[in-house]
Amino acid sequence: MSIIEPNPLLSAPSGALRVPKYPAKLTGGKDCILFSLIIPTYNERDNITNVVQVLTKLLDSSIYGDYELIVVDDDSPDGTWEVAASLMTSYPQLRVMRRVGERGLSQAVIRGWQVAKGRILGVIDGDLQHPPHVMLQLLRAVEEGADLAVGSRHVDGGGVSSWSVVRRFLSRGAQVLGLIILPGVLGRVSDPMSGYFMVQRDSIAEITLHPVGYKILLEIIGRGDIQEIVEVGYVFNERVEGESKVTWKQYIDYLRHLIRLRLTTGHLGRMNKRLNFPIGRFLRFGVVGFSGLGVDLTVFYILRQIFELGLTRSTILSAETAIINNFLWNDIWTFHDISSRQTGKGARLKRFLKFNVICLAGVILQALIVNLLYNVLKVNEYLAKLIAIAVVVLWNFWVNLKLSWRVTDVKK
Repeated sequence: MSIIEPNPLLSAPSGALRVPKYPAKLTGGKDCILFSLIIPTYNERDNITNVVQVLTKLLDSSIYGDYELIVVDDDSPDGTWEVAASLMTSYPQLRVMRRVGERGLSQAVIRGWQVAKGRILGVIDGDLQHPPHVMLQLLRAVEEGADLAVGSRHVDGGGVSSWSVVRRFLSRGAQVLGLIILPGVLGRVSDPMSGYFMVQRDSIAEITLHPVGYKILLEIIGRGDIQEIVEVGYVFNERVEGESKVTWKQYIDYLRHLIRLRLTTGHLGRMNKRLNFPIGRFLRFGVVGFSGLGVDLTVFYILRQIFELGLTRSTILSAETAIINNFLWNDIWTFHDISSRQTGKGARLKRFLKFNVICLAGVILQALIVNLLYNVLKVNEYLAKLIAIAVVVLWNFWVNLKLSWRVTDVKK
């Protein structure tokens, strides 16, 4: 057993989202503790005191002195982190992290785990929608050998208190969609969208995680070394204080996360590593390119049929409109992880000009390839066109990756 001394605010880690295999030593060089529970918060000022009190009472009765609570707050405008920090003198097992400039529940949980000292790592909502008493059942399951223990609304003893029909439908629909896209992950648990679980540190240590949005459990199962999983039923409670943070963006992030895991784990992930080629990014680039084709044809039709412009001008204007469409979608989706660190209008304009030049070069390259295949090698003209398009798509993607969205342009 080891008693944790009150600490000042924790410094938020930066860099890769990777949990260390060995936690830092406690004050005085003592061994690590059994359990670290992360409480991610944003505008939970009215809830946080009660949450800390309830969790402390439960854990003190079970594993006194062998745990810690870590509040990770995303610089809440209502000052949640300040309220939590004021509690540290009364609750010596409580630690508080204030994140500035970084957002997202999943990332907050991992940042908390990175500074945690427990052999078992857990997460619980900061609003008591996850019933605290279930926590002891989850903890017991991991202590007894499970790699992962998940609070589930869809097993015996589980449910939701007063969800609307629409919300129930969306939740189940998201689960079915996940089973179609990623059956090897979502098929292992009944409630893959749960945010209430505990995991052995060794099962996720030294693995770089890439969560999207709120649903970190998908990432843990998909990338972690998870063998045995135990599920414990719980009833999801309605909020007493504060406002719900469930939005449509969460469902979009969930879909993005499923696709990312599908492309980076399993057979596709192994092929990606062998080829050293960003398959997922390339597929996104291809989807954007297909949308650009639709934009090009639509604008061309409008200019020719409605405005009665000449063929050459219609072709040039429709092609440039498609290029603008493709650039914007690639900038906010395909290469978002890079462009988000190359901020400012000047940086975006620079990327756009490069993109334009590369696409123009691609048009010229396509014409050369078609002529070579058709006139010199006597390949069927339509087959020649298809081959040329395939080559140019690869050209546009690879050169744009290396030049338009180049990492070396990022300001440190």
